[in-house]
Amino acid sequence: MNSIARLLIALGSLLLLVGIVLLALGKLGLPLGRLPGDIAWRGRNSQVYFPITTCILISVLLSLLLYVFGKFRQ
Repeated sequence: MNSIARLLIALGSLLLLVGIVLLALGKLGLPLGRLPGDIAWRGRNSQVYFPITTCILISVLLSLLLYVFGKFRQ
């Protein structure tokens, strides 16, 4: 039970850190979520939004970050 509590605290801290970083990037004017390639479709009564480019960019950055941290651990 103790390990689950630690995991939840770590995940909560990580989410808080990600939120702060996203707020800071928004204040700097980075159009995260509105990049070219993100698909937005607006109908009369609905909206559909697919942030494909943003997801790819975040995936590449996280992959590079985890690769670098993995190299330091060895």
